[in-house]
Amino acid sequence: MENCRISTGLWFSEKYSEDAVFSIRAVRQHCAVQSKYQSIEVYESPEFGRFLIIDGIMMLTERDEFIYHEMITHVPMAVHPNVKNVLVIGGGDGGTLRELSRYKGIESIDIVEIDEEVIKVCKEFIPKTACGFNDPRVNVYIEDGIKFVAGCKDKYDLIIVDSTDPIGPPGEGLFTLEFYKNCHDALRADGIMVNQHGGPFYEVDIGQMKRSHERIYKVFPISLVYQANIPTYASGIWMFGFASKKYHPIRDMRKDWEGFEIKTDYYNPSLHIGAFCLPTYVERMLKECES
Repeated sequence: MENCRISTGLWFSEKYSEDAVFSIRAVRQHCAVQSKYQSIEVYESPEFGRFLIIDGIMMLTERDEFIYHEMITHVPMAVHPNVKNVLVIGGGDGGTLRELSRYKGIESIDIVEIDEEVIKVCKEFIPKTACGFNDPRVNVYIEDGIKFVAGCKDKYDLIIVDSTDPIGPPGEGLFTLEFYKNCHDALRADGIMVNQHGGPFYEVDIGQMKRSHERIYKVFPISLVYQANIPTYASGIWMFGFASKKYHPIRDMRKDWEGFEIKTDYYNPSLHIGAFCLPTYVERMLKECES
């Protein structure tokens, strides 16, 4: 694994560029699994708790995963007025399911995860995140999300693409124009799609962010990008894509979201609005993709 190195003293290091590395000290390795698709590891850190590594890339830590999962879930849920049926593509750690399960009005949550080993590892070693699988409304499909969504038409109110980075077979197909078109068709007339969009700082992440936005912008009439501060992701800033057939994430934001009485640690309605205010350099890069 080029991006992962455990050195003396159990330091996990992820290479962001040729000249930048992020490291976390670990005190033990809980598991190391080589699945059909990828390597899956869980380590214990004094600073961040347990953390999940897939193919040498940081997926989540117990300390800050709530930021990612709250922002990928509550932003669209605070806009769409009546979500009944949800599709989660990826998300084998269960964190997005955990946040969705807090909404009593949702009738069904389908999750499509290509790698069953991810789910097994997270249920065993990161149960506070994977508890989302306990909701009886959750239907698990161990399938290729690309093929699954291609077979759906006018079925979902919300699609959350909670994918890994576009590296290798499990992830790269979830960032194509064809995939986004199929997501568009799988949504109902007022449906929303949200996806993890990459980072705006290091070159490899910038490329992912720009490609995603360029393709989604071509497919959906409303396509915006918002941000969150996630300390263990590259540069600490991570982007999400908001794509909708009808609803604008600010103008159509629900005024009654707080009536759900959902306890959050990062998301709130004021931050929702602020998250769509992007730094100038990020706005400039995204604008280049819209021409």
